[in-house]
Amino acid sequence: MAVSKKALCNYASKLVDAGLVVGAGGNLSVRDGDDMYISPSGFDLKEIQEDQWVKVSITTGEVEGKLKPSSEVLMHLECFRKRPDIKAVLHAHPSYSVGVASAETDIPSMFPDFPAMVKKVSYLDYMIPTTHILADAVADVITETDVVIMRNHGVLTVGKSLKEAYFFMQLTEEAAKVYAISCMVGTPRILTESECQDLRALSSEKYRAKLLKDDK
Repeated sequence: MAVSKKALCNYASKLVDAGLVVGAGGNLSVRDGDDMYISPSGFDLKEIQEDQWVKVSITTGEVEGKLKPSSEVLMHLECFRKRPDIKAVLHAHPSYSVGVASAETDIPSMFPDFPAMVKKVSYLDYMIPTTHILADAVADVITETDVVIMRNHGVLTVGKSLKEAYFFMQLTEEAAKVYAISCMVGTPRILTESECQDLRALSSEKYRAKLLKDDK
């Protein structure tokens, strides 16, 4: 199935409208066979036109066309190379997620949706963005998780669809926000591992997870 440039523009706008990125920050990509389409470098995500998504070979990294791909192109390539099962990669700078993680704190499970849908979150200490160093670090953990939080930087999510990757981003930010608010007003009550496992076993959650994998 051909990549929908309209869907890419739609989710790029969603990232901006939800406050998950500011200005030209953040980037996203989608697999198209042996290639990927990724946001162009320096563009405000909400202003990207359908014909401006940059085509890049996943195998060789060769860029097609005159526009430069996002400066985080190496990170996206590594995700697709390591995870042939995924279709989409999103990278944003959500405030609460970055704030909590940069305080050397992991984001805990405090409400059902987060542990039910996000099975694991991997954390990386700060590394220089846009480099092989960061891309290699993401490659080392992406086979075991769909959410990677880079302290003092941002969040990367992957999914079987743009819808799924975006939902993981939303949930992670909401979990960080709830935790931050809870810390301000009292002592957070964290869900136990047993409670999290019970949530993951619910048939309703499994059904919802299945729906997220379809972009339609």
